[in-house]
Amino acid sequence: MNELLNKLSNCIEFGKINKAAPFPPQMKGEDGADEITRQALDEGVNAQDVLTEGLMPGMERVGVKFRENKVFVPQVLMSAKAMSTAMVHLKPYFDSGAAKQKGTFIIGTVLGDLHDIGKNLVAMMVEGNGYKVIDLGTDVDTPKYLQALNENPGAVVGLSALLTTTMANMERITKEIKAAAPNTIVAIGGAPVNEEFSKKIGADNYSSDPQAIVEFLNTKTA
Repeated sequence: MNELLNKLSNCIEFGKINKAAPFPPQMKGEDGADEITRQALDEGVNAQDVLTEGLMPGMERVGVKFRENKVFVPQVLMSAKAMSTAMVHLKPYFDSGAAKQKGTFIIGTVLGDLHDIGKNLVAMMVEGNGYKVIDLGTDVDTPKYLQALNENPGAVVGLSALLTTTMANMERITKEIKAAAPNTIVAIGGAPVNEEFSKKIGADNYSSDPQAIVEFLNTKTA
């Protein structure tokens, strides 16, 4: 079991999607996340173990490497694709309750901002670390966040922005979420924002990179 889960973890870390995938070159012709996940489940490995001991360690290593500029966006996207391929096999176990995710994370790029690369990276990294992710897309205003919160009580909300002109919307949306659902944890991120701005607008967390928000979420679900 450990050998299979270690192989799966490596597939996630290096972005090996399936046997047919040519990337990464050093793993060409080897089974990927698709085959190994299916094999592990067929051999009776617990779906929860596949998630926590196979997928999550690989995504965590990718997140740390990305933070340290040892890998870049294309590598993270390949890792996320490998992870998503594996998650297809796990979805029936989540739906049945046989395996559980750590919590729910709602994310969107705020109203007036159509940038989504950073948001997408965060969503992929958070999902790969064991959370259910609800991605609301871009140009999202308060009603969409509140609707998602009503459908997913207790979820953490993530607000993303790349433009300085949309920082005012981030502030307004944060305050409106807090007014409507005072116990909601709101996390923010994006190029123009920082810790000082986070405190100013009443957010609960500012994360400078995807791995940082994962680490913050883990403190809330530990």
